[in-house]
Amino acid sequence: MNSLKKIIFVFALFAVLVACQDNSKPNYQYMPNMYEPVGYETYEKVDFLPSSMEARLPAEGSVNRGWLPYRYENTPEGKELSRLMTSPLDSSQSEANLLKGGELYNIYCMICHGSNGNGKGWLVEREKILGVPSYADAARNITVGTTFHTIQYGLNSMGSYASQMNTEEMWQVSEYVMSLKEKL
Repeated sequence: MNSLKKIIFVFALFAVLVACQDNSKPNYQYMPNMYEPVGYETYEKVDFLPSSMEARLPAEGSVNRGWLPYRYENTPEGKELSRLMTSPLDSSQSEANLLKGGELYNIYCMICHGSNGNGKGWLVEREKILGVPSYADAARNITVGTTFHTIQYGLNSMGSYASQMNTEEMWQVSEYVMSLKEKL
């Protein structure tokens, strides 16, 4: 009989504890920041870091790794000035540059401009986009500099590819485009 009273007492105690629990919020949080995150602003000074450890703005005039500053603006005048530019890539590595430029061309450009630069890519043949001219078009008069300018800023319905490729890759594609122009 004594054991039955103990079981009933434990059961009643458990029922009271469960009834007192508030289900709308947890009773105890092991790591409260996981449940209630603290939002910090970028470059904001925070109290748990020493002053020498806070995030800082990049030095003025610094350039991201893999990027070179481009001196011409996105204007018709800037494009005309870029016509005089030559490729800064090493001429002794021209085969490697053309090979890499061809790979990148196949990834980014071939779908519209075609595999040989005739302006009849997959999207043009299926009439998804129209008006992609051939590189051999005499009215275009493209150079390696204007090709780089177009990749950097985009032109008409073609968007910029500066976020997909670094400076060296854009020059490699520009050189590859000029090799396609010579073949047409």
